[in-house]
Amino acid sequence: MADDDLLDSYSRTLIGVAERVSPSVAAVSIFGRGRDGVRRPAGSGSAVAISTDGYMLTSAHVVAAGSGGGVTLADGREMEFEVRGRDPLSDLAVLRTERGALEAAELGDADTLRPGQLVVAVGNPLGFAGSITAGVVSALGRSLPARNGSHVRIIDDVIQTDAALNPGNSGGALADSHSRVVGVNTAVAGIGLGLAVPVNTTTQRIIAALMREGRVRRAYLGVGGAARPLAPRWAEQLGRRQGIDVTEVVAGSPAEAAGLRRGDVIVEVDGTPVSTPGNLQRLMVGTAIDRFMVLRVLRGASIVTLTAIPDELEAA
Repeated sequence: MADDDLLDSYSRTLIGVAERVSPSVAAVSIFGRGRDGVRRPAGSGSAVAISTDGYMLTSAHVVAAGSGGGVTLADGREMEFEVRGRDPLSDLAVLRTERGALEAAELGDADTLRPGQLVVAVGNPLGFAGSITAGVVSALGRSLPARNGSHVRIIDDVIQTDAALNPGNSGGALADSHSRVVGVNTAVAGIGLGLAVPVNTTTQRIIAALMREGRVRRAYLGVGGAARPLAPRWAEQLGRRQGIDVTEVVAGSPAEAAGLRRGDVIVEVDGTPVSTPGNLQRLMVGTAIDRFMVLRVLRGASIVTLTAIPDELEAA
């Protein structure tokens, strides 16, 4: 294929994505109230319509300073919204507009992405509505720390892209060449380095919980740790190379009540092998609250089985 034909094909792909995704992306203006009770601007960003009846997806940090505001759609329509739910620990939030008639974007699966794949960022950087930038998936599997008060959670499988992102892009869509939204643009980490929270099975569960309940329930064990290589004997016996080295056990926590100690190495939770703190974190879902959780732990020269009952992680 000639170079001109390749360029034309590339352009047609970008034009197609822009035409299909842009109508679903809105500019967001956040309002908060000062001590005097007067409503004032408190931030801005982007959001993506995910249903025809008024639900939009954005970044939690975009709406951190207010509980409502207004959106402006690509067709010029303006409408008020309220924050249906925020989850700072995944940096996702769901908005509910005052009326429906939205053009919902198709959600994809970021787990199918590959480095080098074309992606398109759609948002409202620096107040310029409906801006389109293109790039590639620079890397996958990045981690992004998210904080809610004293609680810190690592957002796994973050997408790194060289598509130009600027302030105001946060909450906007990162789409693949088939116009499916595979990420929510969340951070500008440097020149040519943007990050997006992936849209996958895990985040779709979070989005569904925010739409349904306005919050995300998580289990709390009360343990801190890091990945630790296993001794060759244990690696061969257990069929894995590393476990989670327990570096902290919070006083009064379910982990302490279960008998977990610093220096233990967690290798299995409810029959599921774990090798990194992220593996354990993904198991701390709402259904794990107040139920028995069996931990297999390497302690010294033996394997110990402990039973914990996770609490619910309290909102900060």
